[in-house]
Amino acid sequence: MRSDKLIDLFWQRFRQNSLAVAGGIIVLALFVIAIFAPVISPYDPHEIDRKHILEPPGLSHPFGTDDLGRDILSRMIWGGRISLAVGFVAVGISTMIGIILGALAGYYGGWAERIIMRFIDIMLSIPTFFLILAVIAFIGSSIWNIMVVIGLTSWMGVARLVRAEFLSLKEREYVLAARAMGAGDLRIIFRHIMINSMAPVLVSAVLGIAGAVLVEGALSFLGIGVQPPTPSWGNILTLGKDNIEIAWWLSVFPGLAILITVLGYNLLGEGIRDSIDPRLWETERK
Repeated sequence: MRSDKLIDLFWQRFRQNSLAVAGGIIVLALFVIAIFAPVISPYDPHEIDRKHILEPPGLSHPFGTDDLGRDILSRMIWGGRISLAVGFVAVGISTMIGIILGALAGYYGGWAERIIMRFIDIMLSIPTFFLILAVIAFIGSSIWNIMVVIGLTSWMGVARLVRAEFLSLKEREYVLAARAMGAGDLRIIFRHIMINSMAPVLVSAVLGIAGAVLVEGALSFLGIGVQPPTPSWGNILTLGKDNIEIAWWLSVFPGLAILITVLGYNLLGEGIRDSIDPRLWETERK
């Protein structure tokens, strides 16, 4: 089947999935809000106003204010930038590592596969979140450290997925033909196998962004993630915990933001996975 026909079928199936479309709209809205944060934000997220400390939601401050009088809506808009940046950078790092190691394990097999897979088993045996906590406790909790640490500790699933794809694809006729024509390993890996194994990796990456946002929020909530005064959904939640009895809005709004973000990426990822399922392609062709 031609690639343009496959794209048309993918888009047709994706549009028929209302939950996937809803997830795509949520993700697109988050992108727009993050990109245009300086325009959308009604206040400076760092502006302190002692006349409006812990003010409940109202016309002047739709999401209320915190214990320093800072506008929560503005801080959430800018915090969305932080959360999405952490998600994309961390997933980019983990996906790159997973693709490289998974490709090496799946294509070459033998001792390379055994070493890589045993290393993956060791990494999977360590609780990821506690590993992140330990590493950040040693190297510090800057935003870049958080991005890198999350990426370096979440690549194992991608590696196993890519390895499985390579094991399936490396014996296909077009790969054998390329090898018979004298193509080198790197050309076969990147020009013939890698391209055809990217669909499930894309789904894994989309779902991974939601996981990275959750991890960043949890780290910031515990006080070892993004540090104040930089706004983050997690450290706004920390303020909410400290003022839960008198300022409910500090917990509800950032909690809903994390919930909606994770839900949007999960719906989008599930929708993409359903739309590119090979079994569904076979059904369409018949």
